[in-house]
Amino acid sequence: MQELTHYINGEHVAGTSGRQADVYNPATGEIQAQCPLASKSEVDRAIEIASAAQPAWAAVNPQRRARVMMKFVELLNRDMDKLALALSREHGKTLPDAAGDVQRGLEVVEFCIGAPHHLKGDFTDSAGPGIDMYSMKQPLGVSAGITPFNFPAMIPMWMFAPAIVCGNAFILKPSERDPSVPIMLAELIEEAGLPKGILQVINGDKEAVDAILNNPTIQSVGFVGSTPIAEYIYATGCANGKRVQCFGGAKNHMIIMPDADLDQAADALVGAGYGAAGERCMAISVAVPVGDETADRLIAKLIPRIEALKVGPYTSGNDVDYGPVITSAAKENIERLVQTGIDQGASLVVDGRNLKIQGYEDGFFVGAHLFDNVTTDMDIYKKEIFGPVLSTVRAKNYEEAIGMALSHEYGNGTSIFTRDGDAARDFANRINIGMVGINVPIPVPLAYHTFGGWKKSMFGDLNQHGVDSFKFYTRTKTVTSRWPSGIKEGGEFSIPVME
Repeated sequence: MQELTHYINGEHVAGTSGRQADVYNPATGEIQAQCPLASKSEVDRAIEIASAAQPAWAAVNPQRRARVMMKFVELLNRDMDKLALALSREHGKTLPDAAGDVQRGLEVVEFCIGAPHHLKGDFTDSAGPGIDMYSMKQPLGVSAGITPFNFPAMIPMWMFAPAIVCGNAFILKPSERDPSVPIMLAELIEEAGLPKGILQVINGDKEAVDAILNNPTIQSVGFVGSTPIAEYIYATGCANGKRVQCFGGAKNHMIIMPDADLDQAADALVGAGYGAAGERCMAISVAVPVGDETADRLIAKLIPRIEALKVGPYTSGNDVDYGPVITSAAKENIERLVQTGIDQGASLVVDGRNLKIQGYEDGFFVGAHLFDNVTTDMDIYKKEIFGPVLSTVRAKNYEEAIGMALSHEYGNGTSIFTRDGDAARDFANRINIGMVGINVPIPVPLAYHTFGGWKKSMFGDLNQHGVDSFKFYTRTKTVTSRWPSGIKEGGEFSIPVME
Protein backbone atom coordinates (compact mmCIF):
# COMPACT_ATOMS: atom_id res chain seq x y z
CA MET A 1 0.00 0.00 0.00
CA GLN A 2 1.28 3.44 -0.91
CA GLU A 3 2.38 5.74 1.91
CA LEU A 4 1.75 9.33 0.96
CA THR A 5 3.70 12.33 2.25
CA HIS A 6 3.58 16.04 2.85
CA TYR A 7 5.50 18.35 0.50
CA ILE A 8 7.68 20.77 2.44
CA ASN A 9 10.57 22.90 1.22
CA GLY A 10 10.63 21.10 -2.12
CA GLU A 11 10.80 17.62 -0.65
CA HIS A 12 8.46 14.74 0.12
CA VAL A 13 8.32 14.53 3.90
CA ALA A 14 6.87 11.61 5.82
CA GLY A 15 4.31 12.39 8.48
CA THR A 16 5.40 12.22 12.10
CA SER A 17 2.09 12.55 13.95
CA GLY A 18 1.35 8.83 13.90
CA ARG A 19 -2.12 9.55 12.49
CA GLN A 20 -3.25 8.59 9.00
CA ALA A 21 -6.35 8.60 6.82
CA ASP A 22 -7.36 5.94 4.31
CA VAL A 23 -7.40 6.98 0.67
CA TYR A 24 -9.82 4.86 -1.36
CA ASN A 25 -10.23 3.98 -4.97
CA PRO A 26 -13.94 4.88 -5.14
CA ALA A 27 -14.48 2.64 -8.17
CA THR A 28 -13.40 -0.51 -6.33
CA GLY A 29 -13.98 0.47 -2.71
CA GLU A 30 -10.43 -0.60 -1.88
CA ILE A 31 -7.95 1.34 0.26
CA GLN A 32 -5.11 2.28 -2.06
CA ALA A 33 -2.99 4.59 0.11
CA GLN A 34 -2.45 6.04 3.56
CA CYS A 35 -2.39 9.82 3.91
CA PRO A 36 -0.54 11.38 6.87
CA LEU A 37 -2.49 13.77 9.07
CA ALA A 38 -0.24 16.59 10.24
CA SER A 39 0.16 17.67 13.82
CA LYS A 40 0.29 21.30 14.89
CA SER A 41 4.08 21.16 15.09
CA GLU A 42 4.33 19.88 11.52
CA VAL A 43 2.09 22.68 10.26
CA ASP A 44 4.01 25.28 12.23
CA ARG A 45 7.30 24.03 10.79
CA ALA A 46 5.98 24.30 7.20
CA ILE A 47 4.75 27.84 7.91
CA GLU A 48 8.13 28.77 9.38
CA ILE A 49 9.90 27.58 6.22
CA ALA A 50 7.43 29.44 4.01
CA SER A 51 7.87 32.63 6.01
CA ALA A 52 11.65 32.44 5.63
CA ALA A 53 11.42 31.92 1.87
CA GLN A 54 8.78 34.57 1.15
CA PRO A 55 10.75 37.86 1.33
CA ALA A 56 13.16 36.81 -1.43
CA TRP A 57 10.26 35.74 -3.62
CA ALA A 58 8.42 39.01 -3.01
CA ALA A 59 11.56 40.85 -4.15
CA VAL A 60 11.38 39.13 -7.55
CA ASN A 61 9.73 41.49 -10.02
CA PRO A 62 6.17 40.67 -11.14
CA GLN A 63 7.20 39.93 -14.71
CA ARG A 64 9.60 37.22 -13.63
CA ARG A 65 7.01 35.76 -11.25
CA ALA A 66 4.60 35.71 -14.20
CA ARG A 67 7.14 33.77 -16.27
CA VAL A 68 6.97 30.99 -13.69
CA MET A 69 3.23 30.85 -14.34
CA MET A 70 3.85 30.72 -18.10
CA LYS A 71 6.12 27.72 -17.68
CA PHE A 72 3.65 26.15 -15.22
CA VAL A 73 0.93 26.31 -17.89
CA GLU A 74 3.26 24.55 -20.32
CA LEU A 75 3.95 21.77 -17.82
CA LEU A 76 0.28 21.37 -16.91
CA ASN A 77 -0.51 20.81 -20.59
CA ARG A 78 2.39 18.38 -20.89
CA ASP A 79 1.20 16.29 -17.92
CA MET A 80 -2.57 16.68 -18.42
CA ASP A 81 -3.20 12.96 -18.94
CA LYS A 82 -1.01 11.98 -16.00
CA LEU A 83 -2.78 14.43 -13.68
CA ALA A 84 -6.23 13.35 -14.87
CA LEU A 85 -5.46 9.68 -14.29
CA ALA A 86 -4.17 10.30 -10.76
CA LEU A 87 -7.20 12.46 -10.01
CA SER A 88 -9.63 9.83 -11.29
CA ARG A 89 -8.03 7.06 -9.24
CA GLU A 90 -8.58 8.92 -5.97
CA HIS A 91 -11.76 10.89 -6.72
CA GLY A 92 -13.62 8.57 -9.10
CA LYS A 93 -14.33 11.17 -11.81
CA THR A 94 -14.31 10.08 -15.42
CA LEU A 95 -11.08 10.89 -17.20
CA PRO A 96 -12.61 13.66 -19.36
CA ASP A 97 -14.12 15.25 -16.25
CA ALA A 98 -10.80 14.98 -14.42
CA ALA A 99 -9.02 16.67 -17.33
CA GLY A 100 -11.64 19.42 -17.16
CA ASP A 101 -10.84 19.86 -13.47
CA VAL A 102 -7.19 20.48 -14.34
CA GLN A 103 -8.09 22.69 -17.32
CA ARG A 104 -10.26 25.09 -15.29
CA GLY A 105 -7.41 25.51 -12.83
CA LEU A 106 -4.94 26.01 -15.66
CA GLU A 107 -7.08 28.87 -17.00
CA VAL A 108 -6.67 30.76 -13.72
CA VAL A 109 -2.91 30.22 -13.95
CA GLU A 110 -3.08 31.72 -17.45
CA PHE A 111 -4.90 34.76 -16.03
CA CYS A 112 -2.11 35.13 -13.47
CA ILE A 113 0.40 35.66 -16.26
CA GLY A 114 -1.07 39.17 -16.41
CA ALA A 115 0.23 39.93 -12.91
CA PRO A 116 2.45 42.85 -13.98
CA HIS A 117 -0.68 44.70 -15.09
CA HIS A 118 -2.87 43.71 -12.12
CA LEU A 119 -0.20 44.67 -9.59
CA LYS A 120 0.29 48.20 -10.90
CA GLY A 121 -0.44 51.01 -8.48
CA ASP A 122 -1.82 54.50 -9.09
CA PHE A 123 0.18 57.74 -9.38
CA THR A 124 -0.87 61.37 -9.06
CA ASP A 125 1.66 63.99 -10.15
CA SER A 126 1.52 67.31 -8.25
CA ALA A 127 -1.27 66.33 -5.90
CA GLY A 128 -0.22 69.45 -4.00
CA PRO A 129 2.65 71.97 -4.20
CA GLY A 130 5.67 69.78 -4.88
CA ILE A 131 3.76 66.72 -3.69
CA ASP A 132 3.33 63.45 -5.56
CA MET A 133 1.12 60.60 -4.38
CA TYR A 134 1.24 56.96 -5.39
CA SER A 135 0.05 53.55 -4.25
CA MET A 136 1.72 50.15 -4.16
CA LYS A 137 0.17 46.68 -4.03
CA GLN A 138 2.30 44.54 -1.78
CA PRO A 139 2.01 40.86 -0.82
CA LEU A 140 0.54 39.83 2.52
CA GLY A 141 3.32 37.40 3.42
CA VAL A 142 2.15 33.83 3.99
CA SER A 143 -1.34 32.76 2.92
CA ALA A 144 -3.14 29.44 3.26
CA GLY A 145 -5.83 27.49 1.43
CA ILE A 146 -8.06 24.67 2.66
CA THR A 147 -9.52 22.89 -0.35
CA PRO A 148 -12.23 20.24 -0.91
CA PHE A 149 -12.19 16.75 -2.37
CA ASN A 150 -14.45 17.46 -5.35
CA PHE A 151 -11.97 19.60 -7.31
CA PRO A 152 -8.49 18.55 -6.14
CA ALA A 153 -6.72 20.32 -9.03
CA MET A 154 -8.90 23.30 -9.92
CA ILE A 155 -9.57 24.86 -6.54
CA PRO A 156 -5.98 24.60 -5.24
CA MET A 157 -4.81 26.40 -8.39
CA TRP A 158 -7.57 29.00 -7.98
CA MET A 159 -5.98 29.82 -4.63
CA PHE A 160 -2.23 29.30 -4.81
CA ALA A 161 -1.60 30.65 -8.33
CA PRO A 162 -2.79 34.24 -7.65
CA ALA A 163 -1.38 34.19 -4.12
CA ILE A 164 2.07 33.17 -5.34
CA VAL A 165 2.22 35.46 -8.37
CA CYS A 166 1.40 38.36 -6.00
CA GLY A 167 4.60 37.54 -4.08
CA ASN A 168 3.21 35.50 -1.20
CA ALA A 169 4.22 32.08 0.08
CA PHE A 170 1.37 29.59 0.34
CA ILE A 171 0.37 26.73 2.63
CA LEU A 172 -2.05 24.33 0.91
CA LYS A 173 -4.12 21.93 3.03
CA PRO A 174 -5.95 19.77 0.47
CA SER A 175 -8.59 17.17 1.21
CA GLU A 176 -7.14 14.06 2.78
CA ARG A 177 -9.52 12.01 0.60
CA ASP A 178 -7.64 12.71 -2.67
CA PRO A 179 -4.30 14.32 -1.80
CA SER A 180 -1.99 13.14 -4.60
CA VAL A 181 -2.73 15.71 -7.33
CA PRO A 182 -2.03 18.78 -5.13
CA ILE A 183 1.46 17.45 -4.45
CA MET A 184 1.96 16.77 -8.15
CA LEU A 185 0.99 20.40 -8.82
CA ALA A 186 3.56 21.59 -6.27
CA GLU A 187 6.25 19.55 -8.00
CA LEU A 188 5.29 20.98 -11.39
CA ILE A 189 5.32 24.62 -10.33
CA GLU A 190 8.77 24.14 -8.79
CA GLU A 191 9.89 22.56 -12.06
CA ALA A 192 8.56 25.77 -13.66
CA GLY A 193 10.98 27.81 -11.53
CA LEU A 194 9.22 28.50 -8.23
CA PRO A 195 11.76 28.58 -5.37
CA LYS A 196 11.50 25.87 -2.75
CA GLY A 197 9.46 26.73 0.30
CA ILE A 198 7.03 29.06 -1.47
CA LEU A 199 4.35 26.38 -1.94
CA GLN A 200 4.00 23.85 0.88
CA VAL A 201 1.42 21.04 0.86
CA ILE A 202 0.34 19.80 4.27
CA ASN A 203 -2.12 16.94 4.53
CA GLY A 204 -4.37 16.85 7.56
CA ASP A 205 -7.73 17.14 9.23
CA LYS A 206 -9.17 19.56 11.79
CA GLU A 207 -5.93 19.65 13.78
CA ALA A 208 -4.08 20.99 10.74
CA VAL A 209 -6.88 23.45 9.97
CA ASP A 210 -6.83 24.82 13.51
CA ALA A 211 -3.05 25.09 13.39
CA ILE A 212 -3.37 27.25 10.26
CA LEU A 213 -6.12 29.40 11.76
CA ASN A 214 -4.24 30.00 15.01
CA ASN A 215 -0.78 30.62 13.60
CA PRO A 216 -0.08 34.39 13.63
CA THR A 217 2.20 34.19 10.58
CA ILE A 218 -0.70 33.25 8.31
CA GLN A 219 -2.17 36.48 6.94
CA SER A 220 -5.05 35.14 4.85
CA VAL A 221 -7.06 31.94 4.54
CA GLY A 222 -9.23 30.64 1.72
CA PHE A 223 -11.66 27.76 2.11
CA VAL A 224 -14.12 25.79 -0.03
CA GLY A 225 -16.39 23.17 1.52
CA SER A 226 -19.59 22.81 3.52
CA THR A 227 -21.33 25.82 5.05
CA PRO A 228 -20.96 24.78 8.74
CA ILE A 229 -17.19 24.47 8.32
CA ALA A 230 -17.06 27.66 6.24
CA GLU A 231 -18.76 29.54 9.08
CA TYR A 232 -16.31 28.08 11.61
CA ILE A 233 -13.23 28.94 9.56
CA TYR A 234 -14.49 32.42 8.76
CA ALA A 235 -15.32 33.22 12.40
CA THR A 236 -12.07 31.77 13.76
CA GLY A 237 -9.86 33.30 11.09
CA CYS A 238 -11.42 36.75 11.45
CA ALA A 239 -11.17 36.56 15.23
CA ASN A 240 -7.45 35.93 14.78
CA GLY A 241 -7.07 38.99 12.57
CA LYS A 242 -6.74 37.19 9.25
CA ARG A 243 -8.23 38.08 5.89
CA VAL A 244 -10.67 35.24 5.11
CA GLN A 245 -12.81 34.09 2.19
CA CYS A 246 -14.95 30.96 2.67
CA PHE A 247 -17.21 29.29 0.14
CA GLY A 248 -19.88 26.96 1.48
CA GLY A 249 -22.82 24.85 0.35
CA ALA A 250 -25.30 25.27 -2.48
CA LYS A 251 -28.77 24.38 -3.65
CA ASN A 252 -28.90 25.59 -7.21
CA HIS A 253 -32.27 26.14 -8.92
CA MET A 254 -33.00 26.07 -12.63
CA ILE A 255 -36.26 27.77 -13.61
CA ILE A 256 -37.82 26.43 -16.81
CA MET A 257 -40.33 28.83 -18.34
CA PRO A 258 -43.23 27.61 -20.53
CA ASP A 259 -41.59 29.13 -23.62
CA ALA A 260 -38.24 27.41 -23.07
CA ASP A 261 -36.78 24.92 -25.53
CA LEU A 262 -37.53 21.84 -23.41
CA ASP A 263 -35.11 19.57 -25.25
CA GLN A 264 -32.34 22.06 -24.55
CA ALA A 265 -33.47 22.41 -20.93
CA ALA A 266 -33.66 18.64 -20.41
CA ASP A 267 -30.18 18.11 -21.84
CA ALA A 268 -28.87 20.90 -19.62
CA LEU A 269 -30.48 19.44 -16.50
CA VAL A 270 -29.04 16.01 -17.12
CA GLY A 271 -25.52 17.32 -17.59
CA ALA A 272 -25.69 19.82 -14.74
CA GLY A 273 -27.53 17.53 -12.34
CA TYR A 274 -25.66 14.27 -12.81
CA GLY A 275 -22.20 15.21 -14.09
CA ALA A 276 -19.44 14.26 -11.65
CA ALA A 277 -22.11 12.25 -9.76
CA GLY A 278 -23.56 15.56 -8.59
CA GLU A 279 -20.47 16.32 -6.49
CA ARG A 280 -20.22 19.93 -7.65
CA CYS A 281 -21.10 23.07 -5.74
CA MET A 282 -22.49 24.42 -9.02
CA ALA A 283 -24.58 21.34 -9.83
CA ILE A 284 -28.24 21.97 -10.58
CA SER A 285 -30.16 19.99 -7.95
CA VAL A 286 -33.58 21.68 -8.22
CA ALA A 287 -35.60 21.99 -11.43
CA VAL A 288 -38.47 24.49 -11.21
CA PRO A 289 -40.80 24.16 -14.21
CA VAL A 290 -43.43 26.88 -14.41
CA GLY A 291 -46.90 25.39 -14.88
CA ASP A 292 -48.04 21.77 -14.74
CA GLU A 293 -48.00 21.44 -18.53
CA THR A 294 -44.34 22.53 -18.62
CA ALA A 295 -43.56 20.15 -15.75
CA ASP A 296 -45.26 17.16 -17.37
CA ARG A 297 -43.51 17.74 -20.69
CA LEU A 298 -40.15 18.26 -18.98
CA ILE A 299 -40.45 15.10 -16.88
CA ALA A 300 -41.38 13.11 -20.00
CA LYS A 301 -38.17 14.31 -21.67
CA LEU A 302 -35.97 13.81 -18.61
CA ILE A 303 -36.91 10.20 -17.82
CA PRO A 304 -35.45 8.53 -20.93
CA ARG A 305 -32.36 10.71 -20.81
CA ILE A 306 -31.69 9.86 -17.16
CA GLU A 307 -32.41 6.17 -17.62
CA ALA A 308 -29.90 6.11 -20.48
CA LEU A 309 -27.06 7.48 -18.35
CA LYS A 310 -24.04 5.18 -18.11
CA VAL A 311 -22.44 4.89 -14.70
CA GLY A 312 -19.10 3.19 -14.30
CA PRO A 313 -15.40 3.39 -13.39
CA TYR A 314 -12.96 5.90 -14.84
CA THR A 315 -11.20 2.99 -16.57
CA SER A 316 -14.11 2.90 -19.03
CA GLY A 317 -12.86 6.12 -20.60
CA ASN A 318 -15.45 8.02 -22.61
CA ASP A 319 -18.01 5.22 -22.34
CA VAL A 320 -19.45 6.40 -18.99
CA ASP A 321 -21.23 9.61 -18.04
CA TYR A 322 -20.22 9.70 -14.39
CA GLY A 323 -18.41 7.58 -11.83
CA PRO A 324 -18.72 6.76 -8.14
CA VAL A 325 -19.05 9.19 -5.25
CA ILE A 326 -16.03 9.79 -3.06
CA THR A 327 -16.66 7.47 -0.07
CA SER A 328 -19.05 4.85 1.25
CA ALA A 329 -20.21 7.41 3.83
CA ALA A 330 -21.16 9.81 1.02
CA LYS A 331 -23.09 7.04 -0.71
CA GLU A 332 -24.95 6.17 2.50
CA ASN A 333 -25.86 9.82 3.09
CA ILE A 334 -27.27 10.20 -0.43
CA GLU A 335 -29.30 7.01 -0.11
CA ARG A 336 -30.61 8.11 3.28
CA LEU A 337 -31.80 11.44 1.86
CA VAL A 338 -33.45 9.65 -1.08
CA GLN A 339 -35.40 7.51 1.37
CA THR A 340 -36.31 10.65 3.33
CA GLY A 341 -37.71 12.15 0.13
CA ILE A 342 -39.89 9.10 -0.41
CA ASP A 343 -41.02 9.09 3.22
CA GLN A 344 -41.95 12.78 3.04
CA GLY A 345 -44.16 12.27 -0.01
CA ALA A 346 -42.08 13.11 -3.10
CA SER A 347 -42.56 10.96 -6.22
CA LEU A 348 -39.44 9.01 -7.16
CA VAL A 349 -39.90 8.72 -10.92
CA VAL A 350 -36.38 7.43 -11.67
CA ASP A 351 -35.04 5.12 -8.97
CA GLY A 352 -31.27 4.74 -8.91
CA ARG A 353 -31.09 2.68 -5.75
CA ASN A 354 -29.34 -0.71 -5.63
CA LEU A 355 -27.13 0.05 -8.62
CA LYS A 356 -24.37 -2.52 -9.02
CA ILE A 357 -21.58 -2.39 -11.59
CA GLN A 358 -20.32 -5.78 -12.72
CA GLY A 359 -16.78 -6.27 -11.52
CA TYR A 360 -17.04 -3.21 -9.28
CA GLU A 361 -19.66 -4.37 -6.81
CA ASP A 362 -17.82 -2.80 -3.87
CA GLY A 363 -17.42 0.61 -5.53
CA PHE A 364 -19.23 3.68 -4.24
CA PHE A 365 -21.62 3.96 -7.18
CA VAL A 366 -24.98 5.72 -6.88
CA GLY A 367 -27.57 5.53 -9.63
CA ALA A 368 -29.32 8.59 -11.02
CA HIS A 369 -32.48 9.64 -9.17
CA LEU A 370 -35.27 11.96 -10.30
CA PHE A 371 -37.96 13.24 -7.95
CA ASP A 372 -41.19 14.97 -8.92
CA ASN A 373 -43.76 16.75 -6.75
CA VAL A 374 -41.11 17.92 -4.29
CA THR A 375 -42.17 20.69 -1.92
CA THR A 376 -40.05 23.33 -0.27
CA ASP A 377 -40.50 21.88 3.23
CA MET A 378 -38.88 18.55 2.32
CA ASP A 379 -35.34 17.68 3.35
CA ILE A 380 -34.32 16.84 -0.21
CA TYR A 381 -35.19 20.42 -1.15
CA LYS A 382 -33.62 22.16 1.80
CA LYS A 383 -30.36 20.21 2.11
CA GLU A 384 -27.40 19.93 -0.21
CA ILE A 385 -27.38 16.25 -1.23
CA PHE A 386 -24.11 16.35 -3.21
CA GLY A 387 -25.09 13.35 -5.28
CA PRO A 388 -26.90 12.36 -8.50
CA VAL A 389 -30.35 13.41 -7.30
CA LEU A 390 -32.53 15.96 -9.11
CA SER A 391 -35.64 17.32 -7.42
CA THR A 392 -38.50 18.81 -9.43
CA VAL A 393 -40.53 21.50 -7.64
CA ARG A 394 -43.52 22.64 -9.67
CA ALA A 395 -44.34 26.36 -9.66
CA LYS A 396 -47.68 27.88 -10.63
CA ASN A 397 -46.10 30.98 -12.15
CA TYR A 398 -42.86 32.89 -12.56
CA GLU A 399 -43.20 34.80 -9.28
CA GLU A 400 -43.56 31.59 -7.30
CA ALA A 401 -40.59 30.08 -9.11
CA ILE A 402 -38.24 32.99 -8.51
CA GLY A 403 -39.47 33.21 -4.92
CA MET A 404 -38.06 29.75 -4.21
CA ALA A 405 -34.55 30.75 -5.21
CA LEU A 406 -34.86 34.13 -3.50
CA SER A 407 -35.88 32.60 -0.18
CA HIS A 408 -33.49 29.63 -0.06
CA GLU A 409 -30.64 29.99 2.42
CA TYR A 410 -28.03 29.17 -0.22
CA GLY A 411 -27.15 31.54 -3.04
CA ASN A 412 -24.34 30.00 -5.04
CA GLY A 413 -25.63 29.57 -8.59
CA THR A 414 -28.91 29.60 -10.49
CA SER A 415 -30.21 29.67 -14.03
CA ILE A 416 -33.31 30.32 -16.11
CA PHE A 417 -34.26 28.76 -19.43
CA THR A 418 -36.52 30.95 -21.52
CA ARG A 419 -36.92 32.67 -24.89
CA ASP A 420 -38.32 35.78 -23.18
CA GLY A 421 -35.73 38.53 -22.85
CA ASP A 422 -37.85 40.47 -20.34
CA ALA A 423 -38.11 37.44 -18.04
CA ALA A 424 -34.37 36.77 -18.33
CA ARG A 425 -33.48 40.38 -17.60
CA ASP A 426 -35.84 40.55 -14.63
CA PHE A 427 -34.42 37.29 -13.27
CA ALA A 428 -30.81 38.44 -13.58
CA ASN A 429 -31.57 41.76 -11.87
CA ARG A 430 -33.75 40.53 -9.02
CA ILE A 431 -32.15 37.25 -8.00
CA ASN A 432 -30.05 37.33 -4.81
CA ILE A 433 -27.56 34.74 -5.99
CA GLY A 434 -23.93 35.23 -6.95
CA MET A 435 -23.68 33.42 -10.29
CA VAL A 436 -26.53 33.49 -12.81
CA GLY A 437 -27.04 31.59 -16.05
CA ILE A 438 -29.46 32.53 -18.82
CA ASN A 439 -29.96 29.39 -20.91
CA VAL A 440 -26.68 28.24 -19.35
CA PRO A 441 -27.02 25.48 -16.74
CA ILE A 442 -23.71 25.79 -14.85
CA PRO A 443 -22.76 29.48 -14.87
CA VAL A 444 -19.18 29.13 -13.65
CA PRO A 445 -17.41 32.37 -14.65
CA LEU A 446 -14.24 32.22 -16.69
CA ALA A 447 -10.91 33.00 -15.07
CA TYR A 448 -10.93 36.74 -15.82
CA HIS A 449 -14.25 37.18 -13.98
CA THR A 450 -14.78 36.26 -10.34
CA PHE A 451 -16.41 33.21 -8.74
CA GLY A 452 -18.54 33.50 -5.61
CA GLY A 453 -21.98 32.96 -4.15
CA TRP A 454 -24.21 34.99 -1.86
CA LYS A 455 -26.07 34.29 1.39
CA LYS A 456 -24.85 31.15 3.19
CA SER A 457 -22.82 30.06 0.19
CA MET A 458 -20.07 32.61 0.77
CA PHE A 459 -18.47 34.37 3.74
CA GLY A 460 -16.13 37.25 3.04
CA ASP A 461 -15.87 40.36 0.90
CA LEU A 462 -13.90 39.17 -2.13
CA ASN A 463 -14.53 36.35 -4.60
CA GLN A 464 -12.17 33.77 -6.04
CA HIS A 465 -10.00 34.35 -9.13
CA GLY A 466 -10.32 37.28 -11.51
CA VAL A 467 -9.37 40.75 -10.29
CA ASP A 468 -10.67 39.97 -6.79
CA SER A 469 -7.88 37.45 -6.28
CA PHE A 470 -5.23 40.16 -6.73
CA LYS A 471 -7.08 42.31 -4.21
CA PHE A 472 -7.39 39.46 -1.73
CA TYR A 473 -3.71 38.49 -1.79
CA THR A 474 -2.27 42.03 -1.61
CA ARG A 475 -2.59 45.08 0.61
CA THR A 476 -2.38 48.64 -0.66
CA LYS A 477 0.16 51.13 0.64
CA THR A 478 -0.24 54.80 -0.30
CA VAL A 479 2.81 57.08 -0.32
CA THR A 480 2.70 60.89 -0.16
CA SER A 481 6.05 62.29 -1.31
CA ARG A 482 7.54 65.78 -1.16
CA TRP A 483 11.21 66.62 -1.81
CA PRO A 484 13.17 69.43 -0.07
CA SER A 485 12.68 71.98 -2.85
CA GLY A 486 8.94 71.94 -2.16
CA ILE A 487 9.12 72.20 1.64
CA LYS A 488 8.30 75.55 3.29
CA GLU A 489 10.44 76.82 6.13
CA GLY A 490 9.04 76.42 9.62
CA GLY A 491 6.93 73.71 11.19
CA GLU A 492 3.40 72.86 10.15
CA PHE A 493 0.93 72.43 13.01
CA SER A 494 -2.37 72.06 11.16
CA ILE A 495 -3.58 69.00 9.29
CA PRO A 496 -2.02 68.93 5.79
CA VAL A 497 -4.35 69.93 2.94
CA MET A 498 -3.84 69.98 -0.79
CA GLU A 499 -3.72 73.65 -1.80
